[in-house]
Amino acid sequence: MADRIATVERNTAETRISVTLNLDGAGQARLDTGIPFLEHMLDQVCRHGMVDLDVRADGDLHIDDHHTVEDIGITLGQALREALGDKRGIVRYGHAYVPLDEALSRVVMDFSGRPGLVYRVDFPRARIAAFDVDLFREFFQGLVNHAAMTLHIDNLRGDNAHHVAETMFKAFGRALRAAVSRDPAMTGVIPSTKGAL
Repeated sequence: MADRIATVERNTAETRISVTLNLDGAGQARLDTGIPFLEHMLDQVCRHGMVDLDVRADGDLHIDDHHTVEDIGITLGQALREALGDKRGIVRYGHAYVPLDEALSRVVMDFSGRPGLVYRVDFPRARIAAFDVDLFREFFQGLVNHAAMTLHIDNLRGDNAHHVAETMFKAFGRALRAAVSRDPAMTGVIPSTKGAL
């Protein structure tokens, strides 16, 4: 079986990002972004998605976190698309519900070849530590645009903003694990009536 590993770099006047993604990993994360809470969330994706992820980011954090968070999403999306190749033999769809105490989130995804984000998450406060929760949408929008995937994220309930964020990212990891897994019944087959994704 071919390795499903991709390394992508993105360099702009605002950020310098490097992402290496292994879809058949062991849940290992090496993260150096300058944004601790985002690193905590990406670590959840690795552990629950059983992917290995190395993210190095040098961004204009003296302004704010926006450009760095968005560009990490863009670069991770590019790495996902590259690692999946023509998507031959994958399940394609994934979904997960994840609770954490009072919080519950649902994530559903389709590696459809079409970018689309439905994001219904209302945080009970605007910041988690120093992190602006509005940036989660920017992260996922950049990711879906460049991975060419459809992604629905719904927080169904939650009173604690940290719990809401954690359920969202854990569910994303679990859904990703399901969607990119190899389907023995589809070996060598692109899972689409179009013959391409």
